[in-house]
Amino acid sequence: MASIRPMAVAGLFYPNDQKVLRQEVQALLSEVKKVPPPTGNLKALIVPHAGIIYSGLTAAYGYHLLQEKKSAPQRIVLLGPSHHAWIEGLALSHYQSFASPLGVIPIDQAAIKKLEGFSQVFHSEEAHSQEHSLEVQLPFLQMMLEKFSLIPFAVGEASSSAIAEILNNLWGGPETMILISSDLSHYLSYQAAKIKDAATIRNILDLEFLNEDNQACGAVPINGLIEIAKQRHLKPELIDYRNSGDTAGDKFRVVGYSSIAFYE
Repeated sequence: MASIRPMAVAGLFYPNDQKVLRQEVQALLSEVKKVPPPTGNLKALIVPHAGIIYSGLTAAYGYHLLQEKKSAPQRIVLLGPSHHAWIEGLALSHYQSFASPLGVIPIDQAAIKKLEGFSQVFHSEEAHSQEHSLEVQLPFLQMMLEKFSLIPFAVGEASSSAIAEILNNLWGGPETMILISSDLSHYLSYQAAKIKDAATIRNILDLEFLNEDNQACGAVPINGLIEIAKQRHLKPELIDYRNSGDTAGDKFRVVGYSSIAFYE
């Protein structure tokens, strides 16, 4: 029987009841007012990964773009920072599928087999067992896509070129989309966060590498995306920005969120 990664943050970061979760994600998607029209084929997205009440609306703005995509992706290459284990490189999981209350998503085993010769890729259950940055994306993906497979990486210390090499190997065509899970600044005041996050977003839009640890918790995978975006001439565009002071938190110590699209 195929092994399924147990849910680690259902009931914490998002509802663990299927009906309630579906309703909440749909409500967030329904709140999206307007997204910029696509300027090409949507190839990659940066989306946040906090609790759904905090960053869910910004995530919904990013995922809403999938409704405008001419062909729905059938394979998601998902990269998020490793919060619970210090690792070097990009960690895969031995699980054959990932789950949320909305169902089970198969892992693309054939694609993973192709990565066996890359030294920066390895398997780590420690990195995956409690990692929320990957898990919180699953309900949105399941609401937007009828059928897809997943290639999930928990990312630790790695160079932008090492990450870009893997993304290039998995690039594919319109059937493949890259998803980077990252929040922005952490625990600044509301105004200080807006200033810092604006500078970080400008770096990303200008395809400039992030070099401060507190710019984004997913700075390492973002830099990998920036590297491949330069190589493949992707065009980034800001879709939404807000912070926890705009949603469900106070304005004294906030966390920043953005959705940024990358078009071919």
